[in-house]
Amino acid sequence: MSRQQLEALGLKLPLLPTTSVGSLPKLPKLVAARAAARRGQITQAQLDAQAREATAFWIQKQEELGLDILVDGEQYRGDMVAYFAEHFKGFTEGGLVRSYGNRYYHKPVITDAVSWPGPITVDWWKYAQSLTKKPVKGMLTGPYTIMDWSFNEHYPNRRATALAIARELRREVEALVAAGCKIIQVDEPALSVRPEELPVAIEAMQAVTQGLQAYFITHVCYGAFEFIYPDMLQMPVQNFDLEMSNSELDLLTLFAKAPFRPDISFGVFDVHTHRTDSPAVQAQRIEKALEVLKPEQVWVDPDCGLKTRTVEQALAQLSAMQQAVAQVRQGL
Repeated sequence: MSRQQLEALGLKLPLLPTTSVGSLPKLPKLVAARAAARRGQITQAQLDAQAREATAFWIQKQEELGLDILVDGEQYRGDMVAYFAEHFKGFTEGGLVRSYGNRYYHKPVITDAVSWPGPITVDWWKYAQSLTKKPVKGMLTGPYTIMDWSFNEHYPNRRATALAIARELRREVEALVAAGCKIIQVDEPALSVRPEELPVAIEAMQAVTQGLQAYFITHVCYGAFEFIYPDMLQMPVQNFDLEMSNSELDLLTLFAKAPFRPDISFGVFDVHTHRTDSPAVQAQRIEKALEVLKPEQVWVDPDCGLKTRTVEQALAQLSAMQQAVAQVRQGL
C-alpha cells in the first residue's frame, strides 16, 4: 500500500531505496561561521549563505553516491528541538541541559500559547530540492518530542501541550506540501520514553499528518521498543525510521512475534562509532531484515543522523551502505 501511495504522488523508487536520516556533518567552514555569528562578527545573511553552500555540497555528494531519497543535511539548524522553539512563538530559551554524550542544548520553556510564525523550513527545502531531480525529504521535529524536551509553564498538562504544538506544526507541514514536498519526516525520538503516553504521541501525530497528500516517515532512534511495540504501529505514518544495528538487530525478534506492517527505514550501520562497517557486513544486515520483512517494505539508511561524524567518515559509511544495497539488489 505504501508503494502505491508513493506512486500516486509521482514517485517511483527502486527496491530497497536508500536515504539518510536527516542531519549530516557540518563543514568546518560552516562551523567557524556559526561561531562567528554567535560572537556577532557576521550577519545572519552571511551565515545563511554558508549554510546554503554546505547544503549544496551535501546534495552533490548524495547524488554522487547514488542515494535515492536525499536530505538537506540540516546545515541551517543546531539542536532538533531548540531550532523549532527558536522560531515558534510562545517559547523562551532555557538553560543548558545535556542531550547525550557531551552534547548540550538550551532546553526551551513554553511561557505562552505556541503559534506558528510562518514557514520555517520551507525555503530551505525548496533550495535543496532545486539542486536535484531526486526527492528531498522535508525534515521536522515531532510535537511529542518538542513537548517532552521542553519545560511547560503555560498549558495545563502534557497532552494539552503536545496537541497545541501539533496544531501549529501541522501548518508547517501544510506549507511544505503546498511547496511540493512529497516525503516528510517527523522525528519522534522521545516516543518510547513514557510508554503510558503513547496514545498522546499518536494523537499528536494524527493532528500533524491526517488528510494530507504526502508520504510520512517518523524517525525514532534508540528507544525501549519492547514497551510500546506493536501499539506504536498505530502512529499515522507510512514509514518508521528505526535504529537497528546499534542493538544488533534485536528489533527483528519483536517483528517476528508481531508482524511489522508499515514500511521501515532500516538502519544498517551505527552512527556513533568511528568504524566503517564493510559493504559485506551491511549486506548481511539487510538480508537478515528480509528474513522477516518484505523487500517492498524496506528502505535502507544509517541508524541515526550523521552530524556526530566527520565529513570523511560520513561519506565512507554512506558509500559502504550504497555498495551493500547494490549487492543485495542483485540477489533480488
